[in-house]
Amino acid sequence: MKINFKHIFSASFLLMTVGLVSCVGDLNVTPKDPNLKTKEKISANAAFNKCYANLALAGNGGATGDCDVDGIDGGTSGFVRQLFNSEELTTDEAICAWGDEGIANFNFNSYDASHPMLRGFYYRLTTGIAFCNQYLKDFGTHDATMTAEVRFIRALEYFYLLNGWGNVPFSTEISSEKPKRIERAELYKWLLEELKNEVEPKLSEPKVKTSTDPEYGRVDKTAAWLLLARLYLNAEVYTGKPEWTNAAEYAKKVIDSPHKLYTGEAKNGWTAYQQLFMGDNGENGSSVEAILPVLQDGLKTTSWATTIFLMAGCNDANVHVKSESVPGNGTTQGWGGNRMRKDLVEKFFPKDNAPEVSACEMPKKAKDDRAIFDAKGRKLDNGDDKEGVATFTNGYAVCKFNNFKTDGTPGSSSTFSDADFFLMRSAEAYLIYAEATARANNDTPTTEGITYLNDLRERAHAEKKDSYTMREICDEWSREFYFEGLRRTTLIRFGYYGGNNNYNWVWKGGVKEGRNIDAHLNLFAIPTTDLNANAENLKQNPGY
Repeated sequence: MKINFKHIFSASFLLMTVGLVSCVGDLNVTPKDPNLKTKEKISANAAFNKCYANLALAGNGGATGDCDVDGIDGGTSGFVRQLFNSEELTTDEAICAWGDEGIANFNFNSYDASHPMLRGFYYRLTTGIAFCNQYLKDFGTHDATMTAEVRFIRALEYFYLLNGWGNVPFSTEISSEKPKRIERAELYKWLLEELKNEVEPKLSEPKVKTSTDPEYGRVDKTAAWLLLARLYLNAEVYTGKPEWTNAAEYAKKVIDSPHKLYTGEAKNGWTAYQQLFMGDNGENGSSVEAILPVLQDGLKTTSWATTIFLMAGCNDANVHVKSESVPGNGTTQGWGGNRMRKDLVEKFFPKDNAPEVSACEMPKKAKDDRAIFDAKGRKLDNGDDKEGVATFTNGYAVCKFNNFKTDGTPGSSSTFSDADFFLMRSAEAYLIYAEATARANNDTPTTEGITYLNDLRERAHAEKKDSYTMREICDEWSREFYFEGLRRTTLIRFGYYGGNNNYNWVWKGGVKEGRNIDAHLNLFAIPTTDLNANAENLKQNPGY
């Protein structure tokens, strides 16, 4: 079935789903109107779109509409924004200047069961699962491919719960019964079986799409392969048993699929790597790498929490990524919050010799196209005290995401972004394969693994290497995927996050020089609100 997906999240379309589920963030949410007969009032397409929309929008109506999650601002509650906060602000990559409740706890690794943003992210995921369960209940026999896609989205949202919270409420249907708790290892096992038996065989065959294709934004088999590769790569964290061979096998399926690493020619000065994060990334050729793009459109699909957050939240009015004569990110928005920790800069300039130049010049100075950050008028250091941390210019501004277009045309809106967020892209499979095969080979990269790492560096015009240590592979994950929502997971897998590991970064644990943090922080706390609502089934993770 063909559905034009680029604009499916428009306010008028999503209003068809009002009443589908309530805004309480519960796996067993019920219709706002208890007398609503969902299947009779809502079309299969509208319910299907709502499942995808949970990743892109706060709620019905886009940026100015209602939020699907209670107790948190709609612009704050968005999936990408809280993925960023939980996976980036807690690590050696990002630090934030804002004073919003919960930000300092991310910056300094002091989150607990009452953390408002982690609670919002948790409920964003459980609400999304409820949308999927509702679709499967009402329309599960409507179209086999659509059903497989909804089951994939549900699996993806369960993956993020598995990854962040571990032992969580679990339900695959809409019911009046409160969901039971599932142990982390059991959820991992369920995800593998679900993806391999119910999802992957029924998804469409791999196909590269652009925004002009009706099915752009919808997943195919490649998404299932990449999610399986992620699961297997982190299996030792989830279950205590490594699965390196399986991780490499599914990563290789992605690498060999039509979703290739984008290595197109530079366009008007924008490199292939930069094109992945621009306002026309659905049209400029880089979508060959996109396995799951979260769609945005400055007029019809708007959100304060997706790519506009990654632009404005990381920029002020003084960044220059296009040229020295054109300031900004292609929108009027510059909120001055998130910027680089010193440790991330050192991935590109290990001698602390980054020049004080604009983002348009930095990739050349770093000899790496991925070094898209602005140092002009800013300090490398992130501040000597917590007041210093609250100063945006104490740290370099990341300009990775922008709303400029490679052909020079303006964005559709000066306020919101046209850039899609490539939540899953094929470059990840290259790193998964290299890491997994190295671990299976006594922490020594294989010839093919080195080739794949060098493919990423070659695309970025960085010097290729003859060999890599495991620490260098960890650093390569950061160079390729910084600010894309993978870092905390990577550090935990490498043993560099919680625990007595002496892998420290500035302000880790709330002290400037960094310190070890307790291993219990490798899992987030189950929100107190959910524990209270489902006390008979849930229990808190250790250490909280």
